[in-house]
Amino acid sequence: MGTHLDLDAELAGCRTGEVTLVSRLPRSCGPGELVLADREFLDVPLWRAFTDSGADLLWRVPANRVLPVERQLRDGSWLSRIHAATDRAHRDPVTVRVVAYQLHGTGGPGEDYRLVTTLLDARRFPARQLAALYQERWEAEAVFAELKTHQRGARTVLTSKTPDGVLQQIWAHRLVHHALRELMVRTAATRGLDPDRVSFTETCALPGAA
Repeated sequence: MGTHLDLDAELAGCRTGEVTLVSRLPRSCGPGELVLADREFLDVPLWRAFTDSGADLLWRVPANRVLPVERQLRDGSWLSRIHAATDRAHRDPVTVRVVAYQLHGTGGPGEDYRLVTTLLDARRFPARQLAALYQERWEAEAVFAELKTHQRGARTVLTSKTPDGVLQQIWAHRLVHHALRELMVRTAATRGLDPDRVSFTETCALPGAA
């Protein structure tokens, strides 16, 4: 998430749900990648579509999801199984590792989190590190803000009068954002910096940057 590079997206009308759209994105995933997702996306067919790409997964679990302990691991996580809604006999399970923790720091009681992951080795991938890594998912919101507020302009309306034209403008904004972020990543690399340390708004302000 440190690069904030937008690798793929699916666009559709307001009647098409996020789960439908995200089911088309495994095409852009592969070995060596880790896909983070919020709790509404936990679905066995979708999980398998992403794992078939070779990517690893770290997804949040809905509060009402039952995850029985199959084997307790040394770091407090455990192995469990999830099943498709259509698998009523539980004949075709998927083995997952469950990481449970509380997130504090908001001034109120801690919020309970449960994650499931394909990273089953607790020695190589300690639960504490996975919990810390999952919080990086919220940096996606910064990407949306960069696109919709800083790059497009907070009060700027897309000017096209047709659906195809609007789609074209959205894709154009995404391409510009990708180019700007690529520039930021390369600039950070030359200085030995984390790309998060480079300002997106200042990059947009560079002559000819956008």
